[in-house]
Amino acid sequence: MIRIVLPFHLRRLANINKEVELQVAGPVTQRSILDALEAQYPMLRGTLRDHVSQRRRALVRFFACGQDVSHEAPDAPLPAAIATGAEPFLIIGAIAGG
Repeated sequence: MIRIVLPFHLRRLANINKEVELQVAGPVTQRSILDALEAQYPMLRGTLRDHVSQRRRALVRFFACGQDVSHEAPDAPLPAAIATGAEPFLIIGAIAGG
């Protein structure tokens, strides 16, 4: 069971009150987690990644075990602690401005 923590505005959009727990088939990667998340909560499609290119949105960051994995390949395996549910996969809304 994969644990996912979403930012407040996306939890509201999906009508979720806490972290999400999902089953992910196959290797646990950013792509497989986002595919499972969007399948379970279709209202999140397009909020985390572009519909066509499937690239991460500019102001969204992904963290695994305290490390920013946002710029890693979407099919790169994530740490075992994420795959086992020991640690949550964090999706953070980045803040821009000056």
